[in-house]
Amino acid sequence: MTPSPLSMPIYLAAVTQTPEAIESPGIIELMTSADAVVQLVLFVLIGMSIACWVIIFNKYATLRKASIATESFLDLFWKSQRLDQVYDRANAMADSPVAAVFKAGYVELSKLTKAKQGDQNANLMDGEENLNRALRKAARVERTNLENMTTFLATTGSTAPFIGLFGTVWGILLAFQKIGATGQASLAVVGPDIAHALIATAIGLAAAIPAVMAYNYFNSRIRVLEDEMGNFSSDFLNIVKRHFRSA
Repeated sequence: MTPSPLSMPIYLAAVTQTPEAIESPGIIELMTSADAVVQLVLFVLIGMSIACWVIIFNKYATLRKASIATESFLDLFWKSQRLDQVYDRANAMADSPVAAVFKAGYVELSKLTKAKQGDQNANLMDGEENLNRALRKAARVERTNLENMTTFLATTGSTAPFIGLFGTVWGILLAFQKIGATGQASLAVVGPDIAHALIATAIGLAAAIPAVMAYNYFNSRIRVLEDEMGNFSSDFLNIVKRHFRSA
């Protein structure tokens, strides 16, 4: 038995008399019923979000493997007695940026060694400068590889909220146009357009927030690896200088 509306609170009576008021459309229905411009905005934001998540998973795996391989390489390097043995085993550590820096330095060191053997009067300072240059170049290349696609995360984090805001402004504009055309400002008239406007902002934020967090996290991991490359380059140069000056 349904209570009489006269014996119920006003808000319950309103809900009981208008059951359709509590039936709100779902997210998918809101997206499919939106204006073409709002749909385009949503499509762009969803595409950016999907691309960001693909980059996040791939970059996380890449940096994790790089960190593990770098730790293994440094342990190998400091425990080994011969650089040629380290070079041979470093070829199996392609995920380590520090190993790549070492291989570039070792190749340049081999050239320097041959030049010194062929000419005892060879300028050692020039050879050390060439070695230093080769190490810096390899480190820059490795950093560029590590940073690959992270700029897309930064771009998404900075632009997605504004793209969503554009969809919001467009949806509100449509709502005001309906108010002007119908002369009514009821929720039944403007509610759908406002909902479309707000969902654009929500999806823009949903795309931007993970992108910004991931970008900052990856940048911190890349800086750690960059420091490892810089420290190794300095240590490697010192070892080479001591070897040649004592020879």
